[in-house]
Amino acid sequence: MNGHLKQLQKQLAGELYYDKKMRALYATDASAYREYPLAVAFPKDVNDIKALIAFARGHHTSLIPRTAGTSLAGQVVGAGIIVDVSKHFTEITAINVEERWVRVQPGVIRDELNLFLKPYGLYFGPETSTANRAMIGGMVGNNSCGSNSLIYKSTREHTMEVDALLSDGSSVTFRPLTFEEFCAKCDLQNLEGQLYRHIRTLLSDYNNQESIRRDFPKKEIQRRNTGYAIDLLLDSDPFTAGADLFNFCKLICGSEGTLAFITSIKLQVVEAPRQQSALLCAHFATVEDALLANLIALKHQPLVSELMDNYILECTKNNIAQSENRFFVQDDPGAILVVEYTGKTLDDIYTKIGEVEQDMRDEGLGYYFPIVAGADKKRVWDLRKAGLGLLSNTPGDFKPVAVVEDTAVSVEDLPAYIAEFNEILARYGLYSVHYAHAATGELHLRPILNLKNEAGRTQFRLVATEIAKLVKKYGGSLSGEHGDGRLRGEFIAHMLGEHNYGLLQQIKQLWDPDRIFNPGKIVDTPAMDTFLRYDNVQPFRADIPSVFRYQGQHILQHIEQCNGSGDCRKTHLSGGTMCPSYMATRNEQDTTRARANILREMLSTSTKDNPFDHREIKEVMDLCLSCKGCKSECPSNVDMAKLKADFQQAYYDANGVPLRSWLIGHVDRMTRLVQPVSRLYNWSVGHPVLGSAIKRLLGFASARALPAVTQQTLYNWFSKRQRTGAVTMKKQLYFFFDEFTNYHDVEIGQQAILLLEKLGYAVHAKAHPTSGRALISKGFLREAKALANQQVTHFAPLLDEKHYLVGVEPSAILIFRDEYIDLVDEELVSEAKKIAGRALTIEEFLHQEMSEGNLTAEHFVSDRKQIALHTHCQQKAWGLQDKIADVLRLPQNYMVDVIPSGCCGMAGSFGFEKEHYSLSQQIGELVLFPYLRKKPTDTVLAAPGTSCRQQVWEGVNIKGVHPVTILLEALKK
Repeated sequence: MNGHLKQLQKQLAGELYYDKKMRALYATDASAYREYPLAVAFPKDVNDIKALIAFARGHHTSLIPRTAGTSLAGQVVGAGIIVDVSKHFTEITAINVEERWVRVQPGVIRDELNLFLKPYGLYFGPETSTANRAMIGGMVGNNSCGSNSLIYKSTREHTMEVDALLSDGSSVTFRPLTFEEFCAKCDLQNLEGQLYRHIRTLLSDYNNQESIRRDFPKKEIQRRNTGYAIDLLLDSDPFTAGADLFNFCKLICGSEGTLAFITSIKLQVVEAPRQQSALLCAHFATVEDALLANLIALKHQPLVSELMDNYILECTKNNIAQSENRFFVQDDPGAILVVEYTGKTLDDIYTKIGEVEQDMRDEGLGYYFPIVAGADKKRVWDLRKAGLGLLSNTPGDFKPVAVVEDTAVSVEDLPAYIAEFNEILARYGLYSVHYAHAATGELHLRPILNLKNEAGRTQFRLVATEIAKLVKKYGGSLSGEHGDGRLRGEFIAHMLGEHNYGLLQQIKQLWDPDRIFNPGKIVDTPAMDTFLRYDNVQPFRADIPSVFRYQGQHILQHIEQCNGSGDCRKTHLSGGTMCPSYMATRNEQDTTRARANILREMLSTSTKDNPFDHREIKEVMDLCLSCKGCKSECPSNVDMAKLKADFQQAYYDANGVPLRSWLIGHVDRMTRLVQPVSRLYNWSVGHPVLGSAIKRLLGFASARALPAVTQQTLYNWFSKRQRTGAVTMKKQLYFFFDEFTNYHDVEIGQQAILLLEKLGYAVHAKAHPTSGRALISKGFLREAKALANQQVTHFAPLLDEKHYLVGVEPSAILIFRDEYIDLVDEELVSEAKKIAGRALTIEEFLHQEMSEGNLTAEHFVSDRKQIALHTHCQQKAWGLQDKIADVLRLPQNYMVDVIPSGCCGMAGSFGFEKEHYSLSQQIGELVLFPYLRKKPTDTVLAAPGTSCRQQVWEGVNIKGVHPVTILLEALKK
């Protein structure tokens, strides 16, 4: 087959891969399933898709359409060719403002579509929790809804036309048809005509009509995605008088790519919402109380009513980003109901919410009813949307599993249904997580199972079977929005009846007789407990060795926290840092998810003594910048920077250490050696010919300037200079002389010390080892571990309630609260944690003092100054960006704009390396460089990171300054 694939590869304008690495990356989605595809294609145009269809027919294989790959029921897992349209099919091709429609290709991201529509005052309503990476093609395939489906319903209601390719390669447009147009379609003598004639015969049959109307889910359930939507086609003209016009788009929506290959979609859009709104975040002792209160909330006509249970809320406590979004949570509620109401004014909304609260209290429901309005609403919704990913950060092998998480019943039946649901689980000794769309009768329910053992897989099937029967009892839909896929397909015959299931099989057979399009989904699926992620993938060893600790689990379990939800696939337009390389390349290989996938696959299947010794891992890990964005932005808390460092150490063990990696990892040692001859060194690396030769020899980019080395170190200056300022503050500081500030950015270190002393703080110094940041970033973990032990032993006795360790370079000082805790010997962990609470960046320390009233605007001048702030990635990862901005706003007329940038692209040594230089510039060009080119010339750029300042200087010729420089200059004389 490889020979045929090679021929196909040459035929396509896009790309085709069939190597083991790429197949492994696409063997899973966000579901419990795993199956190696034959190949992965990235078609560039419609002709490529036609060629793929012809190849599939000629070689008896299949095509699995894929966009972001976040499917929860295994829709985009299969043995055929994965056809990823997320890279090239990304254009918005037409818009009609007057008629309120837009035409898009299937790879257009939902949130980015709304950014495009915003200037026109238009809006595409359906909003999945993955909306910042979910693509319209996938939303059509799944018929996605989201939290606001009470108002906007599903994608189906907004899909006007679909351009697609049929299984014979012919092009077709599905759209609303009058009776005459429908009849004309039936007269066509081609596959399209056969489809219309068949559906006319099928839905004109009285017995079929009776069977469909009797056995499909209740009509009042908005979220009904079980099987193909022939019930909706039946409720259209010409089969139901006075109904909507017939449109095969109703069938295509929710068909999961099993009937045709979509190439373009025409969507109805609406006027953008203009009314104000506020959130009632009602707290309840139990889920049951919340569901009863939901019925009360719905009587007052909300936009949204969403539930989060205690399990979800507990998960948010340990996530850096989401813990900040818990501001409205009081105590430990059993559940919170987030209900959104609109009105002409906030007073009107508050009045309405007051009535809702009173009605709930009258029924003895709820105990705390905070109201959230304005910008803080987004923080609440971000917390809710993180639910799916948060569930995976549970340590160990037991996880909340997507097996019955998509059931929908009528909202009136929801309390009774959930009560019976939990009774069934209790019989098996199980507990479920509850969250999501209370307003429309769909809660995402995830029992906690261990799919790695036989008992867990047995429970997986038993629970699915029992709940299918329960949903049928209530006339519900087994799938509300996440689709049938291979997870629920097995139960459709039970849910809809054997007769109706036979009708679905007829449709699939006629539309796709050669099983080209995504076979094994919806109908004729394999057993739901086959092709699971851990079938035939027994870990080579129970505990893969690592240098880092992983919080009560081994390294493979930490990797397995990635559930594939694809938060790392958001683009720079959505903000945040994760994942910089993917934002620039838009290649799945460069996502955090891909890195987790390749690590899990290789570590689980490798038979080598050193399971990290695989080139596939090295290739996928190569573009990880160790920015730490995933540590905070990945709701599953997958720390890829730590994993990369552990991989590098193990890979060195098997393959040796490259010279450049050794030099970078030991940069402190090398700098210490050249510091006595710094003038000669600086002249050499700055010389046009000699410097270029040095960079070429070491593998550094010729466009980079190697940092100059100071003639006098910061520590030496500190030891010899006269102290300035009187000590007036009780808190005392030990200054951390990191290798960057000590040897390169000495002036900034001096300014930091002078600033602290002029503010009245006693600044102490004690000789100490280097930070170890470079060692960790290049994977020299055993050396870093020894260094961490030294640092912790060194500083632990010095820090008490009055003494802090303060540093200037973010990555160097933050190592104490991050890597060192998981790196030091066990007996030093408590000491490491003690230091972690008292090791602060200088901005953090100043913010703390500001919060306690020790630092005020009175210390500073009242001159006006405009500042643009770009923070270091690791400051973003620890949620420090706003604190830095607040400190810079201390002078009363200092205005600070936070640049909505992620990583600058330099990322320590990454941007110096010749093979990474181009990508580092691409990352800078996403947000940071364009922003800076447009900024007024009198705006000062504040950039705490030394690598960020160099990237900006070399990229756009703008000098960035450290915040301490700005604050020192602003001090009253």
